[in-house]
Amino acid sequence: MLWWLGRDRPFRSVILMQMLHSTTFISRVGPLFLAASERGLVALEFDARLPGQQTIRPNPRDLRAEIKGVRFEESEAAMQLYVRELDEYFAGNRREFTFALDLRGTEFQRACWRALVAIPYGETRSYADIARAVGKPQAFRAVGMANNRNPVAIVVPCHRVIASDGTLCGYGGGLHIKRKLLELEGALTGTLAA
Repeated sequence: MLWWLGRDRPFRSVILMQMLHSTTFISRVGPLFLAASERGLVALEFDARLPGQQTIRPNPRDLRAEIKGVRFEESEAAMQLYVRELDEYFAGNRREFTFALDLRGTEFQRACWRALVAIPYGETRSYADIARAVGKPQAFRAVGMANNRNPVAIVVPCHRVIASDGTLCGYGGGLHIKRKLLELEGALTGTLAA
């Protein structure tokens, strides 16, 4: 959060440190890093990320603005609800998540992410479908970039978005993870199952 100081120093700012609770969850698709604020889940990231993929975690070789002002506190107790629901999802006993999300992005990104959450379990949509759902039918490439910036994998199910020709395409955790998630949900049919 950025706070501007009083009139005596109008151009100086103070960055307040935000504390996020975090934990690592060992799932069927590998380790997942989770971070939450008091408002809800902020991040769910695959431990093994593709080069250049966005992360909330600090990387000594790539300190970017999005992680400045954030401190992590490992807390299994504070993350218990998130871990329990993810465990139920991977066991095939949960189709929807009930916990709050604290999604941080542009208004367009958040609109895309809301459209992703609306995709029912076990179904897929194309990038063009999501573009139409957010009222920007020609913006399928921008939708792809919003998916790429999705900070809460699995829960905001960008794995349910496929190419218009019905094939799997790009996924932050890798196509093998996307395939596993769609198999878990029973969404692999036709071209996708091949």
